[in-house]
Amino acid sequence: MTKAVLYIRVSTDKQAQHGISLEAQEAKGKAYASLYDLEIVATCVDAGESAKSLNRPALQDALAHLESGDAAALLVVKLDRLTRSVKDLSILIDDYFSSRFSLLSVSENIDTRTAGGRLVLNILASVSAWEREAVSERTKAALSHKKASGFTLGAAPFGFTIDDGKLVEIEEEQKVISEILSLRESGANFAAISRQVGFYPQRVRNIYRRATA
Repeated sequence: MTKAVLYIRVSTDKQAQHGISLEAQEAKGKAYASLYDLEIVATCVDAGESAKSLNRPALQDALAHLESGDAAALLVVKLDRLTRSVKDLSILIDDYFSSRFSLLSVSENIDTRTAGGRLVLNILASVSAWEREAVSERTKAALSHKKASGFTLGAAPFGFTIDDGKLVEIEEEQKVISEILSLRESGANFAAISRQVGFYPQRVRNIYRRATA
């Protein structure tokens, strides 16, 4: 019997408070475990946590169970409970599930204890990567066409305003962007920069990414 950690997650505080989704995930996970020779040694719950980052308390706890030898597999009800990011999924596969530990997903019927399960996981990761690249290519092509025409779409990013369909720099906001870039280049993290410029860390991160794209 394989020892496994059950990882469950909901993305909003409302879902966490009502607990319905969490309870449903736990019930499905335990039912799956009873059918496929798994012993759940721990259930790790991220309540109200986004999948945008792997830095989630319960996920890190689940991975620590694997590293410590308490379990040999991670069980999720659906892959998007684990991550919605192709990049993060690739990191998890490379660091944990390519050879050292097993990953099992109820909805996608993935069990990397088998060659077939490993093949399905790799195909899903490849298809997701292709879809993201295809969307990116279409978006870049559309934006390039608009830029060539001298026009912009949507709301103006920080540091600019829109005048007659064209982006025009805002001097004071451009100074803030320059300060963010300078601080980042000097090694400051986004939390430290946010305190310096008076913005939330997420907004600082978004401004930096847009400025360096």
